[in-house]
Amino acid sequence: MFDNLPEWEYDSRRYGLWGAAAKESLARKLGLFDHIQRGNGIMKVDRQQLLDDGYIIIRECIPPDKLEGLRVSYEAILERQKAVWARERAPDDPPGGLWEKGSQPRVGIANPGLVDDEAADAVEIWLHENTLGVAQQLLCLPSGAVSFMSMMCSPVRDHGPGDWHRDVHPIDMAPLRYLQEDILENGPRDLQWNIPLYDDSVLWVVPGSHRRLNTNEENAQLLQDPKAALPGGVPVALNAGDGVVYINRILHWGSSYSPRLRRTLHGGHSILTYYDETDFLRHLSSSTQDLFAEWSNQSARSQDRTESTLRAAIDGDAAAYREGLEALQPGGGEMAKKVLTVYMCKAAYHIRVTKMREPELQGVPERIRQWAFH
Repeated sequence: MFDNLPEWEYDSRRYGLWGAAAKESLARKLGLFDHIQRGNGIMKVDRQQLLDDGYIIIRECIPPDKLEGLRVSYEAILERQKAVWARERAPDDPPGGLWEKGSQPRVGIANPGLVDDEAADAVEIWLHENTLGVAQQLLCLPSGAVSFMSMMCSPVRDHGPGDWHRDVHPIDMAPLRYLQEDILENGPRDLQWNIPLYDDSVLWVVPGSHRRLNTNEENAQLLQDPKAALPGGVPVALNAGDGVVYINRILHWGSSYSPRLRRTLHGGHSILTYYDETDFLRHLSSSTQDLFAEWSNQSARSQDRTESTLRAAIDGDAAAYREGLEALQPGGGEMAKKVLTVYMCKAAYHIRVTKMREPELQGVPERIRQWAFH
């Protein structure tokens, strides 16, 4: 069956395991994989479960023999970041800066100077079969790459619960309903992870809410108290080393930001990535450096395709425009093309903002100006 597959862009000769992931994607569509299983050291996951529930729990996502080493590496990274926060604190901040005042201090692993040779495993875990390998089975294309790597930490004092939310920001994204229909039609473009180094049940979700808009009951509850448990919400109880991979359009909640020890890896995989900090790469294995280099090349190709697609729109060339959308997300359905078109519109607007001069720029909200010039 697989021998008759076309030689499409993401084949094994260029991307190694991505070619295998492409074939496994077809196998899932044919119903050959219907639950999480392990075979030959590779974890298979049920993509339909993700599309139905919005999340999948991966037990022992971190192999037990790697857990203690990762604790040591991430704690060393945190200590370096604490020193940065202390140096960068504002005049009215406590001595520790963000570390002492944040409700959920987050460490960006790619920040300069945090990763060294001894802490390379803090990055490598995001390329493991149980993380990247799983994500490439679940994303809309098998070309998924690491999009971000961080760690969420417990605060020094109790901040209580956070607000229920979906990770949707209208400034550069399509409307929520478009995003949901695109996911149901094509699968997710990006995925998010929580992988605790110690037992963690802070995250709650409303299963299936990534498929729909808020109900009237949910909206009423959120207006009354956005920090209280929602009807249908469930805790995602994870043991140390477990992971949850989820579609972050789902309704989710940080139920308690207390001083109880929390060191939870928080990152993502996506078909579209961009790395503005790469200092950490010099500490990684040559094979990992090669993979990040290919992902950077993939990002550059996507940026070039975005430019040519925008120019096709300017020229009124409908055929070239649709060809550009297809190149950006091969095999994407009509909803994928609608969402990409919204993204194109947002990109065009932000480009326009960067070309504005006073006094025209005064009519643009400050947040949009900052976003456009970022």
